[in-house]
Amino acid sequence: MDAPDVDLELARKALSAEGEAILALADQIGRPFAAAARMVFDCEGTVILTGIGKAGLIARKISATLASTGTQSLFLHPVEALHGDIGRARRGDVCIALSHSGSTEELIRLLDHLKGRGAKLIALTGSADSPLGRGADLTIGYGQVEEACPLGLAPTVSTSCMLALGDALAVTVMEMRQFRPEDFAAYHPAGDLGRKLLKVEEAMTFRRGEQLALVADSLTLGEALKQAEAVERRTGAMLLVDEEGRLSGILTDADVRRLLVAGEAGELLARPVGELMTRKPKRIHLGELASEALSILNQYRIDELPVVDADGRPVGVIDVQDLLGIKTVVNG
Repeated sequence: MDAPDVDLELARKALSAEGEAILALADQIGRPFAAAARMVFDCEGTVILTGIGKAGLIARKISATLASTGTQSLFLHPVEALHGDIGRARRGDVCIALSHSGSTEELIRLLDHLKGRGAKLIALTGSADSPLGRGADLTIGYGQVEEACPLGLAPTVSTSCMLALGDALAVTVMEMRQFRPEDFAAYHPAGDLGRKLLKVEEAMTFRRGEQLALVADSLTLGEALKQAEAVERRTGAMLLVDEEGRLSGILTDADVRRLLVAGEAGELLARPVGELMTRKPKRIHLGELASEALSILNQYRIDELPVVDADGRPVGVIDVQDLLGIKTVVNG
């Protein structure tokens, strides 16, 4: 049997149908949507998403988006809820129930139980005048749509509308919460964007009082080396500080090797470390991005970068090993 031809025109029509339906939703955004955003923002408990079948899959995604943008959320399967999982719902929660028809039996059976536990209910449905729409405290209806499936049966346009409205709700509440890039990074520590948004203090291994020795620049090199060796694990560079505790210089292990090769070891150890250090070294301040630190390390071909506070006092060292996997500001 010969393989059938691929109907690219059908694919184009499906995309057009979904795109046009979503664009039409923008004109429908109004008071019900604003009230739903306020209800989610004011939620004192958990925002619960529920739905079954394809609507359930969309509900899971909306819940995940809410959770990753600052709103405590979970997905509750309607059938599992009716068999014990409804214990996850409590007074102060907000439940967003998804159903295109608004008459999904398992979902309708759940409504009274949710309300009985004190949760508020938002319906996201194609039919506001459905059992789900009428039973909810608040309904966002997107109207009847024609599915892109050739049979007009498989959820396609309807689920796209649900997803788009859910995303719109999540980003609206996200802005209401004044959710910042650093908050996003904290919620996505293993993701590429999360790594790029890490602050230097979150990435550095060597910290003052832990694995970082600060050495007075008034000592001799021998005294400075002895003091630095007292730290159990040290970085490949000594940070030198003045009488005020401000960063005055840096001396790397490579610097010491070059000095030893160039001169007498005994005489060298007796010299003031302040004469041997690199003055006014490259540095980065607390609160700056770790990706910016990596950019500096790459640009100047160095392995350690002092981290200082607003007064110029060292609080840590960020090592190139701390930044593996982080893209720089330049090439990110």
